[in-house]
Amino acid sequence: MNFLTILPMAVVMVAGTQLVAAVFLASAERPRAASLGYLAGAALVVVGGVTASWLVTRVVRVDVGAGVGGRAVERRIDQALLVLLAVLTLIVFLRRHTTGPARWMGGLQRASPAYALRLGVLLFLAMPTDDLTMLAVGASAARHALSWWHLLPFVLLTLALLALPLLALLLLGRRAEVVLPRMRDWTGRHSWVVSEIVIGFFVVLTTADLLR
Repeated sequence: MNFLTILPMAVVMVAGTQLVAAVFLASAERPRAASLGYLAGAALVVVGGVTASWLVTRVVRVDVGAGVGGRAVERRIDQALLVLLAVLTLIVFLRRHTTGPARWMGGLQRASPAYALRLGVLLFLAMPTDDLTMLAVGASAARHALSWWHLLPFVLLTLALLALPLLALLLLGRRAEVVLPRMRDWTGRHSWVVSEIVIGFFVVLTTADLLR
């Protein structure tokens, strides 16, 4: 496994409410400032989350593995990852009809950069799907002895996906008024399907590691 393997999990990170909020912020009174604040908040959480998971798993793999056998610890990590992914799959499925715009998102039209930053932090901390995804990504990287910097492409792709509404606004100008609502509606209806496919791919890879 290399860093390219964990990249698709970035889709799970942003699918649903997170991307819908980014669309609303791109339509706000101060879209650039609000969107950048939101991205900054998300970046703080994602970097911190995957780093914490990577560090804990690395300590378990190196320190504990030295005493009881590296392969045995790796198998336990793979089993824990499969449990995480199973729970993540269930949560995504149960939330498949709740990813549309909530009432509070209407207030994002007047969001300040500071408010958008706090929103980015809270959304990515409070969403069980994001918490489990960060745990899985960081643990998987450490389990395969990948250095910390291998997590950076995952973080950057997550932020790039979140930035799509802002990029659409910058590149399309007024045409973004048509594109952004379509992006929001499509995300609300179909993002859970894409997430399940990506999680399934990661489950297959983890299972292969376990059976090896």
